[in-house]
Amino acid sequence: MRLSLLLAFLLLCAGAHAAQTSTPDATWMRGIEGQRKADLGNGSYLNPILAGDRPDPTILKDGRDYYMTHSSFFSYPGLLLWHSRDLVNWEPIGAALRKNVGTVWAPDLVKYKGRYYIYFPGLKDGHTTNYVIHADDIRGPWSDPIDLKIGDIDPGHVVSQDGKRYLFMGGGGMVPLSDDGLSVTGPQKKVYAGWQYPADWVVTAYALEGPKLVKHGGYYHMLVAEGGTAGPPTSHMVVSARAKSLDGPWENSPYNPIVHTWSRDEKWWSKGHGSLVEGPNGKWYLVYHAYENGYWTLGRQTLLEPVEWTADGWLKSTGVDVSKPIPKPGNEAVPHGMALSDDFSTNKMGVQWGFYQGTDADAARVRYEDKTLVVQGKGTSPQDCAPLAFIAGDQAYQVEVEAEISGNARAGLLVFYNEKLYAGIGFDRDGFITRRYGMDRPQKAALPRKLRLRLVNDHNIVTIYTSADGKQWTRYSPVIEVSGYHHNVADGFISLRPAIYAAGQGEVRFRDFRYQALSN
Repeated sequence: MRLSLLLAFLLLCAGAHAAQTSTPDATWMRGIEGQRKADLGNGSYLNPILAGDRPDPTILKDGRDYYMTHSSFFSYPGLLLWHSRDLVNWEPIGAALRKNVGTVWAPDLVKYKGRYYIYFPGLKDGHTTNYVIHADDIRGPWSDPIDLKIGDIDPGHVVSQDGKRYLFMGGGGMVPLSDDGLSVTGPQKKVYAGWQYPADWVVTAYALEGPKLVKHGGYYHMLVAEGGTAGPPTSHMVVSARAKSLDGPWENSPYNPIVHTWSRDEKWWSKGHGSLVEGPNGKWYLVYHAYENGYWTLGRQTLLEPVEWTADGWLKSTGVDVSKPIPKPGNEAVPHGMALSDDFSTNKMGVQWGFYQGTDADAARVRYEDKTLVVQGKGTSPQDCAPLAFIAGDQAYQVEVEAEISGNARAGLLVFYNEKLYAGIGFDRDGFITRRYGMDRPQKAALPRKLRLRLVNDHNIVTIYTSADGKQWTRYSPVIEVSGYHHNVADGFISLRPAIYAAGQGEVRFRDFRYQALSN
């Protein structure tokens, strides 16, 4: 009898332990249009805080408000600003960069003496320089970009103890700025060599990048990215160093790396490029980017991780698993995200839509008329017509739109990575054009000038449809697998995005664009 009771007790304990250790993975809340949402509604959140391609985050605490922006790369308008009160729920407030300066990445958003600044690199016509834009109100208007004539990357702003302003650059250099922050006053000086990780780590390259600086506990603390931002899943990392003076000497943290992906089995790959911020609860957090295991196509998404200060003043990880629910930093939430469906009654350029490798002249191609987006044709195909695309953060979704062509225009609906890799369907006055692997395959057919187009991206499996009346749909072959449409295949550091395009001679009238996340 005693043995039976003992066995029963042991089985009960084993069952209780199994219940504690084998709970299923948490899932996201669903927000607007079923989009993924980090806030779980129970005082915790599940990364990412911003799903989809929101890389190189830079964050600013401004009273009880938080503001953030990211690399916008080829998309124009660029540098979309986000607002939050709890670091988890974020609302878009508008694009800060309205003048095209080429490819834009790794910005730094700061406030100094009541004025807001964004410092960022730009690459155009093979030439890299750094710019600054500024505003007295973060919601704008923002100035045109000012060329600082620094041929380096990843500026990070900091103010010294004597009130002088500097930019730290990728590579460990420091550049003095004028008092107004709008020009450089001297040459760049090398002050930091980085942290040397073990030689057998599997990374892309050393790549000392993305310096972000804060003053805390009598020290300047600098966070940098190392290891390369893509490539192997274990490439990227966040490294910390501190110094009493900006000139150094800089002492590397004994807790390095602060953030790193250790195994390809983890949920989040290539974790790196961190910015440090104090939360509304008085605790400290890192925002950084990472790829989602199995979804390189979504680009580098924004994650939030709690960190802590040691008794002797170093920054270190708390060891939290960022793939599991984490307590929220605060409770005052703004409405999160935005609807990606668009009836074209308002201008959402720079907030949702952006031209791929667009120019200032592309803005003149677009006008709004009675809930219709009218786009003048350009080029001959998605390869050269600067498609209008937006960032999606869901693993599966459906998009559809009505397109009406005039003249010799061509219209279509795609998932678009770049001019080499895209997939979807289009049409012109001669018939359909299926598009896959960056190649166009015309099919002769008698078609109306107005069609409804649908594309389903179901976990990187793309299916395309057309309809003349929005009720009866025809599915087209082939079904296309697009999991390889990403940076490690085609370069560019961006994401696979839903897109519409207008090519050829004539205009395309787009109406009633719809987005719906799929939960399967």
